[in-house]
Amino acid sequence: MKKILIGDHIVKMFGEGNEQRNVLDGVSVEINKGEFVTIMGPSGSGKSTLLFALSGTDRVNGGKVLFDGKDLSACSENELSDIRRNKMGFVFQQPTMLKNLNIIDNIILPSMRDNRKNAAKISEKAGSLMKRVGIAGLEKRDITQVSGGQLQRAGICRALMNGPDIIFGDEPTGALNSKSAQEIMDLFSEINGDGTAVMLVTHDVKVAARSERILFMRDGNIVTELKLPKFDGTDMERRVEDVTAKMLEIGI
Repeated sequence: MKKILIGDHIVKMFGEGNEQRNVLDGVSVEINKGEFVTIMGPSGSGKSTLLFALSGTDRVNGGKVLFDGKDLSACSENELSDIRRNKMGFVFQQPTMLKNLNIIDNIILPSMRDNRKNAAKISEKAGSLMKRVGIAGLEKRDITQVSGGQLQRAGICRALMNGPDIIFGDEPTGALNSKSAQEIMDLFSEINGDGTAVMLVTHDVKVAARSERILFMRDGNIVTELKLPKFDGTDMERRVEDVTAKMLEIGI
């Protein structure tokens, strides 16, 4: 299977002088095209740092990150920005929306940078995505006039606007109630079913249980992983039990 993302002995340091420490200590990982991967581990284990390194959001101090064969470490900031905007999508725990823009304008904003002449088509696509994720009719609402779950759906729409090869999510359900979290995970499963790779950082066992592969981190390293069958919606209880048992086994 084609590898879409490769991290080769990634090192990421924070701090200066005697305070400097490795947050990622030579991490190697491969993500296949269309794969659904989650990262779990205790706070401070390097989960989010790994996600930011693999997505080119943070520069690494050592090793390489290859996205679709391209060395992100050798890219300029403009090149990285183009790759992230056109090939990657991002969904965070708290959607980063501009308060002075309504929902649909927030969704289309990143796509308008290079395509102002196609504004009508971009708006049409945003409307179709909003319908797909269940927030049609909220286009003109301010971001303060919708629920957290609806705002997260808008964030997913924005992440999908340019047809990315991979979606990165950092605790995308962390601020949601259980019902909204399940609905958001249903969307991620649907997106993945369409062929888009998904990589999520999570503390939630039920979120991790939706994925095909779980990477467990501790102290800046991947200590082990758990592979699961493709989620079909019928075996959630057993999957949660498998993830929980693995966490107990490795002491996470």
